Amino acid sequence: MDMRYEAFCFADPLFFDEQRETGAAADDFAAGLPAPGPMWTVAPRGIWRVVHPQGVDLPEQGWKIHVSAGMDNADRVLAAVHEYCLDHRLAFKYLRSRTILLARNSKYAPRDGSGKLITLYPVDEYELARVLQDLSARLDGEHGAYVLSDLRYESGPLYVRYGGFAEQWVEHDGTRVLAIRKPDGTLVPDRREPVFSVPDGVKIPDCLAASLAARKGGDPAQFPYRVTSSLHFSNGGGVYLAERKADGEEVVLKEARPHAGLDRELVDAVERLRREHEVLQRLAGVPGVPEAYERFTVWEHHYLAMQRMPGTSLGNWLALNYPLTRRDSTEADLLTYRDRAVAVLAQVERILGDLHGRGVVFGDLHALNVLVTDEDEVSLIDFEMAFDAASGTRPALGAPGFRAPADRHGVDIDLYALAMLRLWLFLPLATLLELAPAKLRGAAEFAQRRFGLADGYADELVRVLGAPGSLDVLTELDEDRPDWTLVRKQIVEGVLASATPARTDRLFPGDIEQFRVGGACFGFGAAGVLWALDVAGAGRFPEHEQWLLDAVRREPPARPGFFDGSHGIAYVLEHFGHHEAASALLTASRALVEQTTDHALEGGLAGIALTELHFATSRGDNEYGRQALATAVRLAEKLETAAPPGKFARAGLLSGWSGPALLFVRLYERTGEPAWLSFADQALRRDLEECATADDGSLQVRDGERRTLPYAGIGSAGILMVLEQLARVSPTSEACANLPALREACRGEFVIQPGLLHGRAGLLAALSFDPAPSPRITSAVDLHLARLAWHAVPYRSGLAFPGNQLLRLSTDVTTGSAGVLLALSALLDGTELLPFLGTTPSPHTSGH
Repeated sequence: MDMRYEAFCFADPLFFDEQRETGAAADDFAAGLPAPGPMWTVAPRGIWRVVHPQGVDLPEQGWKIHVSAGMDNADRVLAAVHEYCLDHRLAFKYLRSRTILLARNSKYAPRDGSGKLITLYPVDEYELARVLQDLSARLDGEHGAYVLSDLRYESGPLYVRYGGFAEQWVEHDGTRVLAIRKPDGTLVPDRREPVFSVPDGVKIPDCLAASLAARKGGDPAQFPYRVTSSLHFSNGGGVYLAERKADGEEVVLKEARPHAGLDRELVDAVERLRREHEVLQRLAGVPGVPEAYERFTVWEHHYLAMQRMPGTSLGNWLALNYPLTRRDSTEADLLTYRDRAVAVLAQVERILGDLHGRGVVFGDLHALNVLVTDEDEVSLIDFEMAFDAASGTRPALGAPGFRAPADRHGVDIDLYALAMLRLWLFLPLATLLELAPAKLRGAAEFAQRRFGLADGYADELVRVLGAPGSLDVLTELDEDRPDWTLVRKQIVEGVLASATPARTDRLFPGDIEQFRVGGACFGFGAAGVLWALDVAGAGRFPEHEQWLLDAVRREPPARPGFFDGSHGIAYVLEHFGHHEAASALLTASRALVEQTTDHALEGGLAGIALTELHFATSRGDNEYGRQALATAVRLAEKLETAAPPGKFARAGLLSGWSGPALLFVRLYERTGEPAWLSFADQALRRDLEECATADDGSLQVRDGERRTLPYAGIGSAGILMVLEQLARVSPTSEACANLPALREACRGEFVIQPGLLHGRAGLLAALSFDPAPSPRITSAVDLHLARLAWHAVPYRSGLAFPGNQLLRLSTDVTTGSAGVLLALSALLDGTELLPFLGTTPSPHTSGH
């Protein structure tokens, strides 16, 4: 689970969104503040309200002040700072609502934003010193979560960091990030890590000297443990492996930060740690429950030391053992897995029974809180949500899919989660079932049938997990022989029904990345969705095209690149005949292109050059051709000195060298120069270096020590898509020998997500490029088509698909419905799957 997604689930039950006002006057901070007056400009900027004195020019960068506050004192702190800033004509911004403040301080919110209620922008160090001194006196005694990225001023809620005031961007590790300027004028990343640091060449002002000395003044000898590694981080604190200095005993250390990691009841991490300690003491001696050693405080952080339990998480256990991710699993494989899973579940049930016997509800049962050893012995961890069964309370936090609905209380909360675990071990789609509970019956019956579970297994799951009066809702995809024309029509209807043309930040709801890179881009925004609708035969929508034009004029893209920047938008505008707007985008991004060093298709040189090559061809413009050639030469030079594979994967269509390989193939087709084929082969072999043979004999991209990825964006399916292009023009290239093993990686029955770049649709699309599919490949394609029904969700009069993490629906090309639509159209009609990839050799006729 990528914890970033949780923070984007508060605002809307169906789509990822930034937390905004609830609409109630009591929620809006501005309702309790006086209007600044005519000499001030007030404007919303995302989750912030920006207040700027007219006639005051801010520098590009400098020392900014963050003011922290809790939910209980936010109004008071904001009122004091607001008054001070107006009196002294000081530029500032503040969070727009209490709902946003809670979301920013919740357990799984990004740590770099925790605690920040207000940001102040002093124009120089003299004003910095004056403001700190004045506000320190005004806010004496106020509290708030510690701002991890900053230096705290004295002991109050004021924190200071050197960073950018104006938005400037630079490329770093293949991603465009906010930047500051070094004294020599060079742009470097504006580091926003959860630890205070000062950029090179920046001197600490005298007014901060005492604060810096106090920060460095802690005595490490006071800490009774030696941390050896980190296990997990949240906004509430970290979890670490450590050795007790007194005797070398290995322990797990859980950290809690005051006023941080809030839940919906405004309980912070410190209070949850206290409750966890009490519960573990109450459960002392229960097999499978860790022993609590001690709770202590060092500086302002609270810690609980406890026994380290053996094993890996049940989530990792499933990833290693689940047979449906492998091709050609036999019935014997399924039955062996079933018996192990049932035995594991029996142990979980036994431990829960022991807890309930002592009057304790675990409250947070899910796959990451169950540990399993190599011998399939089970223990439970993370008791911070546990509570007294007779208290009548409910946990205010919970894992998506496993958290019980509001009508469950006491031990029934654990029994609900246990039932979900009984389903999840055989069909791990728990988060989808929370989003679309009507799919429960079908999922439970599949699990019972596929794994030969006992009669009545599915009925019992539906009895425990189903909401009273809920009905199973079937879609066209659930039919034995779906009408694929109707399916695609319903997907289009679902996409169009989700449009929000009145919003300026995004037109179609998609992945959380659209709030980072903008809602206009190809991969996550409007450009890609509109292109997909047209290519798939749904036609054009002039009012939505106008939204796209207005969006790029209002806020020009801050990065080049195809999937996340200006080049993908320009490609789509050109496709729709908006030639002047497309030219303007490419012209405006030339300086950014020169700064770009990333090789990839998503946001780097490969996507840039392919766009330039397309414009050269479509317009017959040799200048674009020269630009494409120059960019390709830069890529070829980078290929010669490419870094060796790292620990975590980058290979694949979006992030790897497969993107440049696609460019080299297209350059060969345009120029006839055989050197480009050699570069394409070399680039693909570089991506293949990141692959490993999985235990089912398929070839997949390595990601870490145990995980392998078969997907298109990052994974072997993306390599396969481009290698099929190379094989068409140069079948004897060395990399082509890997085609069969790469195809095999696309045949697994279970795929966690449905999308094009990170899920089933991408595996389906990759197989569609096989020019002479064998019966096993054809059968795999039909199975993928059938299994799309798992994820299809009725939405208004159409169909929709969940995006990454299955937490919310998405319409974008990378993760959502538009990508599924493209895959189906490419497979069934032979249309273009993605720009530059061309069409499939021949349309597929579904056999089911």
